[in-house]
Amino acid sequence: MYICRKEDRLRSFIKYTLLWVSQNLSIPFWTVGHIHLMTTVYEDIIELTMSLGMNIIVGVGFYVGWLDHKNEKK
Repeated sequence: MYICRKEDRLRSFIKYTLLWVSQNLSIPFWTVGHIHLMTTVYEDIIELTMSLGMNIIVGVGFYVGWLDHKNEKK
């Protein structure tokens, strides 16, 4: 029986969560974000930070997913 170290399990869980969020919520993030951007003038730094954070999460998730896909083909 293979027993993972706690750090390995945590790293795997974080990677899985990041990929899941980026693959399943990217369209809602971008759709709602772009509609919101077109209809709202941002004056609040919190809104800007949250929008930027969601796009960064999706971008990093896509990149990690691409690396995994590229490694599977080898």
